[in-house]
Amino acid sequence: MDIQQRRSYQALTLATLAFAACFSVWTLYSIIGIEVKERLGLSATEFGFLLAAPIFTGAIFRVPIGFLAEKVSCRNLFFWQMLLAVPPLFYLPHIETYSGYIWIGFVLGLTGISFTIGIRYVTDWFETKRQGFALGVFGAGNAGAAITLVLVPFIVDIFGWQQIGYAYGVGMIFMAVLFRLMAPEVNEYYQKQRDSHDMAFHMAPLKDLQVWRFGLYYYFVFGSFLALILWLPHYYVSAYELSLTQAMALTLLFVTSSSMVRAVGGWFADTYGARAVNWTAFWICMVCLFFLSYPPTTMIIHGVTKDVEVSFEVNVWVFTFLIFIIGLAQGFGRASVYKTIYDYYPHHMGSVGGIVAAIGALGGCTLPIMFGFAVDVIGVYSACFMLLYGVLATCMVVMYFALRAERHQKLLRDSIANNFLEQD
Repeated sequence: MDIQQRRSYQALTLATLAFAACFSVWTLYSIIGIEVKERLGLSATEFGFLLAAPIFTGAIFRVPIGFLAEKVSCRNLFFWQMLLAVPPLFYLPHIETYSGYIWIGFVLGLTGISFTIGIRYVTDWFETKRQGFALGVFGAGNAGAAITLVLVPFIVDIFGWQQIGYAYGVGMIFMAVLFRLMAPEVNEYYQKQRDSHDMAFHMAPLKDLQVWRFGLYYYFVFGSFLALILWLPHYYVSAYELSLTQAMALTLLFVTSSSMVRAVGGWFADTYGARAVNWTAFWICMVCLFFLSYPPTTMIIHGVTKDVEVSFEVNVWVFTFLIFIIGLAQGFGRASVYKTIYDYYPHHMGSVGGIVAAIGALGGCTLPIMFGFAVDVIGVYSACFMLLYGVLATCMVVMYFALRAERHQKLLRDSIANNFLEQD
């Protein structure tokens, strides 16, 4: 392995670790939110807004950061973004009101922009045929949510709830310093290439409808993944009456498997094509969501001599298995979407990648709110999966017509080319 290869893998490793640390802070409310909900007596809708607060700012700021990452050092951006999360973490133990948690959540949400910065940083280190793998490995930093699921109960058992903010603040300082000292800067060739393009160049792809289609796909594969990280602990506790420790353990299985398989999904996208991987992932999720959408149901059939009672319910183990399969499919889907983006826009990973990442993160912001509203209105816990089923159906319909249109255009181009050849 030559020096350049070593530096590329060093950059990838440190970027992934930094992203995992930021992601753990970004999803911190998934655990402490349960304690806040009980302490403040929040409704399901209010709880959804609480979970959405950090995700909102992490989503909307991905867009300007994506453009900024095209012009300045992503290594420096990553460092300062991590340090920015430290003050609100240290202030977290002093909050006592619902509005206070919302406002601090907005500030903590800035850790969510780490994905956009990291994507732009990593793509400069790998050649085209390795981009799916590299972006998949970096995306495995989503496992940072697993850090929260493991670390928070440990901190609570030893030190109490009030020490969570301090512990995370110290951890972010350590990670920021480690990244600053160890992560290499991109070489001069890529730096000059960035400087040679103006803002109009980076804005140009945003007029393409397919960029927004990619964002819709990412809204499901990442947005629903993020929403489920936030919602599942509460769902397990409420719907199946599990303890918080059991709920976090089962959520940990979902988060870890979905995050780790993303690297494998990147390899599959490189090998078999990103579109094929994405379409397959959608179908797998569709089947699983069909069963998860059914609430516990009891039917009475009036027979000839007696009534027959038929009951249907997805028990906790079947539920966990289906969620596990959805997580794996989403991991493949997240990797394939970004491989598709690189295939179409290799020189716009900051701007296009930032837009798509923002739309995906908005799923993590809007879906928990809609989950809470659906549960309050419909009155069944599985209403959240009915909602996800509808979102996925929309994605699949859009993808189907887009692929059909592309095939039609290709046939038209081939026909025109053949006519020219025949005339010659």
